[in-house]
Amino acid sequence: MLYKQRMRSLSPEDREFFQLVSRAAFANPFGDVRDRVDRVISGRGGTDEEILERVIVRVRSKLESLEVDGVLRFDMFGAGDDLLVQHAIVFDVFHRFFGGMDAHIAAQRSAGKSPIRAAFAPTMLAMLAARGFDVHRARRLVGLFFQMARAYFFIARGLLGTSRSMRTLRESLWNAAVTFDIGRYEAQLLGRMDDFSTILLGDTGTGKGAAAHALGQSGFIPYDEAKERFTQAFTNLFLALNLSEFSENLVESELFGHAKGAFTGALVDHEGALARSGPHGVVFLDEIGEVSVPVQIKLLRVLQDRSFRPVGSRDERAFGGRVIAATHRSLDRLREEGRFRDDFYYRLSSNLIRVPSLRERIEESPDELPLMAAHVVERIVGAPAPEVAGDVLLAIDRDLGLDYAWPGNVRELEQNVRRVLLTSRCGTASVERNHAEPSSWLTEIATRAVDAERLLALYCDALYTQHGAYEKVASITGLDRRTVKRHVLAARRTE
Repeated sequence: MLYKQRMRSLSPEDREFFQLVSRAAFANPFGDVRDRVDRVISGRGGTDEEILERVIVRVRSKLESLEVDGVLRFDMFGAGDDLLVQHAIVFDVFHRFFGGMDAHIAAQRSAGKSPIRAAFAPTMLAMLAARGFDVHRARRLVGLFFQMARAYFFIARGLLGTSRSMRTLRESLWNAAVTFDIGRYEAQLLGRMDDFSTILLGDTGTGKGAAAHALGQSGFIPYDEAKERFTQAFTNLFLALNLSEFSENLVESELFGHAKGAFTGALVDHEGALARSGPHGVVFLDEIGEVSVPVQIKLLRVLQDRSFRPVGSRDERAFGGRVIAATHRSLDRLREEGRFRDDFYYRLSSNLIRVPSLRERIEESPDELPLMAAHVVERIVGAPAPEVAGDVLLAIDRDLGLDYAWPGNVRELEQNVRRVLLTSRCGTASVERNHAEPSSWLTEIATRAVDAERLLALYCDALYTQHGAYEKVASITGLDRRTVKRHVLAARRTE
C-alpha cells in the first residue's frame, strides 16, 4: 500500500519515450517494426548492434531517473503509466541478463539432455520481484525470457542471410515460437502453443530441417525456483522423423509405437515418436507429403484429440507435444490428386512458412553467396577461414559461374565446399543426374495433362538446371531474360 498512497505520473516527454519502449519490448526482433522503433529511440544511425546498445543505455538511464531512494517499482505509478514503466522494466531486465542466458544455452548444449542449474535465474527472479512483480508472474517471466533468448539464438545463428526472403523467414519463425505480440503471448498463450502446428514448405536442400530445429529448441519451459533450474533441458525437446525413410509398414510403428506381438518381429513393446515427445516437446515430421491416407487419418486424430493408440494396442496414449511438418512437394497438387486429405491439411496448417531457395536468396542479395560460403567453411573447418572461403568462391566462379542456379540449394553448396577442399574444383551432381535419368519435367508431361504455360515453364526450368544462367536459356528459347526467370520461378514454386 505504501506505493499506492503516493502514486506518481510520468511527464509527457517520459510517457512518449516509454510508449516507444513498450512497442519495442513486444515487437518481433527480426521485423521492420522493431527496427524502426529502435532507430527512433536510439536517435542516431549505425549498425544494428550499435543502435541496440544505445537503446538499452537510454532505457536504463530513463528508469534510473525515476527511482526514489534507489527504489523503482512499476506500481509506484498511476493507471496507464504503471503499464508503460512495467514494459520498460521487462525490456531492461531481459537485456541485462541476455549474456547470462546465452552462456546458459551454451552450457546446457554441452551438458546434454539433463537440465542444469540456471545461474542467471535467481538474480533475475529477485530483480523482477524488487521491481513490483509478484512471485508467480516473475517465475513466468524467467521462463519467457529464456524462451525468447533461445528463439533468438537458434533463429539468428542457424538461419543466416541478408536477403529479404531470409529476413522474412526469421521473422516468421519467431512468430511461430512466441507469436507476433509477446505481450499477448505471455498473458494468454504461454505454455499453450502445442495446438499450433506448422508446415514448412520449400525445395529439397533449402534448410527446412534447420528451420524446424530452431523452432524445436524454442519452446516454453517452466522455471523451477526450488531447484534453480528449468523443468526440462531444451536439448531434449526436439525429435525429428524423416517419413520417407520408412516403408509403409514401419511408418505407423515409428510414429505411434507398437505393442509386443502386434506383427511378425514385434518382440517387445516399442515407443514411437509421439510417445517420446513430452510436454513442451516438438515432433518434426519431414516429408509429410509422402505418408499414406490411412496414416494421415491417424495423425489427424492426434492433432484433434491429442491422443493415439500404438499399433496392436487398445490403450489410449496422450500426446503432449507440438507437430511441425515439412515437404518439398506441392500440397495443393497432392490434394487435387486425392493423395493428401483436406481435413488433415487444414488441421496441420495453423501456420505455413516458406523456406526460400538459395537461387532466390542470391538474386535478392549479392552478399548471400559469400556469406553462406564463409559460414559453411567455418562449420567444416571449425573456425573462421576467410582465405579458404575466398578459394571456394573463386572455384565456384570458375567452374559453375556466379549466376549458377543451385538446384540442390544449400545442401549442394555444402557439398561443393567439401569438393573444393578435397580437389580444388567444383562440380554439380545435378548435371550428372540429368544425363543419367529421365528429366522430371518429361515425366510430368507424360503422366498428366499440362497446358502450354506450364509446358513452357517446365522447359525453361529444365534448361536453367542444365546451363545455370537465365541468359543462356533466353538465347536458346528466344525469350527475354525476365520472361525466362518468371517461367523458372513458376515451375519451381512449391505452393
